[in-house]
Formats: sequence, C-alpha cells, structure tokens
Amino acid sequence: MGGQVIAIVNQKGGAGKTTTAINLAAALAETGARVLLIDADPQHTATDWSAMREKAPPFVLIALPQPVLHRDVPKLAADYDFVVIDGPPRNYEVTRSAIAAADLVLVPVQPSGADFWASRETVKLAQEAHAFKETQKSVIVVSRRKGQTALGRDIREALATFEIPLLRADIPDRIAYAEAITNGKTIIESQPKGPGAKDFRALLAEIQELVA
Repeated sequence: MGGQVIAIVNQKGGAGKTTTAINLAAALAETGARVLLIDADPQHTATDWSAMREKAPPFVLIALPQPVLHRDVPKLAADYDFVVIDGPPRNYEVTRSAIAAADLVLVPVQPSGADFWASRETVKLAQEAHAFKETQKSVIVVSRRKGQTALGRDIREALATFEIPLLRADIPDRIAYAEAITNGKTIIESQPKGPGAKDFRALLAEIQELVA
C-alpha cells in the first residue's frame, strides 16, 4: 500500500499553494516520514526553489506538470509515507488529475471576495471527484491571512457555506515565508522555533487527524 497523497490545489493563482506545499512537506519530513513533493505547476516554482538550495531538500522533489498524475502517482507513492502535490493555477486538466490522485484535497483560499468566488470551481472539482473516490477527503484552509482582521473573519463565514470542511488552522501572511522561499529554504529550516514553523506544525497536526 502506498503513502497518503495530499493535493494542494486552487485554480486561482496567488493562493499560496507552493508555499503551503513546500512547508507542509518539510513539516512532514520533520516527523521522520518519507515525503515526495510533486511539482505539478508548469511554471516549476517548487523546482526552481530546489535549484537554489545549497543542499538537497528534506524531501524528494520531482516535476510532473502533466494530466497523468492520477495514473502515475499511485506507483510513485509506493516508496513514500506521504506524497504532496503542488497543483498549478489556471490549468483545469492537471488540477483535475491531481485531485483524482489524492486521498486528501487541500484548497488554500486567500481572504478576499475574488479568491472566494474563484475557489468555487476548484471546490466543485473536488466534490465531483468524491463521487468516484468515496474515501477521499477535501478541506479548505485560509491562506495568507493578514492578522486578526474583519476580512479574515468574513472569509471564514463565507467559506463555511461550501460543502467541504474548513480547517481550524490557517496560514498567516508572514514575510518569513517569502524570505525562506527566496533563500531556498523551508520555514522549518530558516526559523525552526519561530511562529511560521508553528503554523505548519499546527496545520500538519490537523491534517494527520483527517488522514489517520
């Protein structure tokens, strides 16, 4: 039996998919898990990040920005405890394939009206996939939250109207995430005791409850 597959997807660009994918993979690796990160974005953002590093990342990373993920991921997952898929923006076929390959679909959504409306298409894809894979779970995470603002509270109320659960944990809009990615590091590596690392450990803890 292969590892758990987590697809991080949203058709909307700028939702924080790559930041979430890299740091969630790092949080998983920190537990001792064998982790594969698949860069399914044709822009190769995660792959470019890896190329900037002075040493190998704490997980294996491959690029596969093709609509064959549902076919190839089960074979790849056989050698890992977790596979994290960094989905692309504005690519329906690859996103749909990533969702079909997943045991857990994680949809990051920024706290804005435009992001809320744009996310409905991704949520619909996840709901459609569930009809064919009943064991699959889908969740939404608020991404790039700017402090304890009214907008952050409003987006939670709006997202609660979707028919898939909203995680308690969220991902604040921290400059430390951007600095870590720019320097070819994960937040776990750059600030292991900082609030950013705690964010992703909290996110991971909630995800582990879902996939247990």
